[in-house]
Amino acid sequence: MKTVEGGVCAAKGFLAAGVHCGIRKNKTKKDLALIYSEKKATAAAVYTTNLVKGAPLVVTKQHLADGMAQAVICNSGNANTCNANGVEIAEEMCSLLADKLGVPADDVVVASTGVIGQPLDIAPIAAGIPQLVASLGKDSASAAQGIMTTDTKRKEIAVEFQIGGATCHLGGIAKGSGMIHPNMATMLVFLTTDCAISAKMLQQALSGDVSETFNMVSVDGDTSTNDMVTLLANGMAGNVEITAPGADFDAFMQALNTVTVYLCRRIAGDGEGATKLLECKVTGAATHEIAKTVAKSVICSSLTKAAMFGADANWGRVLCAIGYSGADVDVTKIDVAFRSPAGTVAVCQNGAGIPFSEEQAKSILSESEIEILVELNAGSTASTAWGCDLTYDYVKINGDYRT
Repeated sequence: MKTVEGGVCAAKGFLAAGVHCGIRKNKTKKDLALIYSEKKATAAAVYTTNLVKGAPLVVTKQHLADGMAQAVICNSGNANTCNANGVEIAEEMCSLLADKLGVPADDVVVASTGVIGQPLDIAPIAAGIPQLVASLGKDSASAAQGIMTTDTKRKEIAVEFQIGGATCHLGGIAKGSGMIHPNMATMLVFLTTDCAISAKMLQQALSGDVSETFNMVSVDGDTSTNDMVTLLANGMAGNVEITAPGADFDAFMQALNTVTVYLCRRIAGDGEGATKLLECKVTGAATHEIAKTVAKSVICSSLTKAAMFGADANWGRVLCAIGYSGADVDVTKIDVAFRSPAGTVAVCQNGAGIPFSEEQAKSILSESEIEILVELNAGSTASTAWGCDLTYDYVKINGDYRT
């Protein structure tokens, strides 16, 4: 397996585009994105767990009931959530696009991201769809830009891998900067592959992967209303269709995980106002669930995140987060260390502080990527969660988000 260029267009038969249609006031920012498969694809999705759900999710769930799709349309700048006519608008987006592409409306996945509770005007979208379709090409970057809100970095990746002698590709784009918290809800992620895989196995692959990747990301503890991950597989690589667990399914899962872990890191590192990517690695857990619970709790701790912003090796905040996590752990066995490209410093052994160099710790925690290493000394399972530091700019961004 190797990383390749192309994002969601790396897979055979997939095209993409992104344009500015007028939803956003800033004309330099794209606000409408499209991904299209030349062949109808099997499809899978995972959605937010927030009880308040955006209208596009309601429509997309209905459209993916048969496990098939051919296009994805997404607008940024307006979430189309908590609007009386939200479902009607989402359905009209699908119909307008379907007419232009010549595909059934129920084969269109629809998504929106942006401000909640503001009516979404269909007029700029209707006016922009002809240009959007006309712009279709191997342009994953434009689509990635079209789904961004407060993101500061474009998020896309693709890999090439082998299935039964056939060369396959899997790529993805994502948006996510704020309102990101484990429990799928996470963000918007659109994945494409030319691997032939049944809808049932595709859903099994996506659901299994999300629980270990996107569900382990937290920026601010807020579970969004509009988040979903979708995966389309058009089978154009020509491999024998994956219909059951086995070596081919394992190879597909490895490719999927490579893409999703990369996007997780990009999303966490681009958290609103963030200056540092945090990665909490928990090892030595008695069960996988305990490892996940501990990692999530540490990465979600506002006090720990603030300490990382200040390059303060306040390891007591890590222990505190473990203590209230609800995980069944023996706190007298826990070891904690911090690691970055500047080195590693152990700060806690057997649940108690040990002498360490504050100067060395400061240097390690001043890097842009920091690992928080937690050893539970109770077993052999592990888990990883991703997040970012908590900065003054997070409050500034969200203090006047609508204006």
